[in-house]
Amino acid sequence: MPRNRQIAILLPDTLQAVGLECILNEYFSPLTVSRFTNYPDFTQKSAEMADFYFTNANYFLLHIDFFLPRRAKTIVLMQHTMDALPLSGAMNLIAEEAPLETLIEQIESFLSLADANSHSENNKGLSVREVNVLRLVVSGYTNKEIADQLSISLNTVLTHRKNITAKLGIKTVSGLTFYAIMNGYISGTDMSLDP
Repeated sequence: MPRNRQIAILLPDTLQAVGLECILNEYFSPLTVSRFTNYPDFTQKSAEMADFYFTNANYFLLHIDFFLPRRAKTIVLMQHTMDALPLSGAMNLIAEEAPLETLIEQIESFLSLADANSHSENNKGLSVREVNVLRLVVSGYTNKEIADQLSISLNTVLTHRKNITAKLGIKTVSGLTFYAIMNGYISGTDMSLDP
């Protein structure tokens, strides 16, 4: 008999964590779900035993040394920064305000993809140049600075940005940032956490 998948939820909001646990148990059984509201309890009791992790953007960034190596097994709940996009290109991000049906579909896609390809890298067909543009965009460079840095025209930068958005389905810089971190295009140390 196969063992239940182990899910660790690390969220500071108890109501949100309980709601997520209920969704997981209702629609994705059999699972064993553990909830944590703080990182020390999480690391003491369940951190290395989990098959999948659910957390929010703040905890992901605060504990990036833990989550980044496990990005293929981590799903990040995002607040209304995703411009109501379907997140089809960002399997590891879920908009908290999405309808229940959308949340279930996204979680199901994440769990099946993670099960099938736990170690595969998925760049969604981005070219090498698009990855370079993506890195500079999420590092805070303006379009003009990107053009100068890569020795390409401003129109070419705009075309690359349009193609990146179309391929990934992510429209915001914050969404692109999490995509870049979770796919290893940039490291957490590349990011400035200053407001």
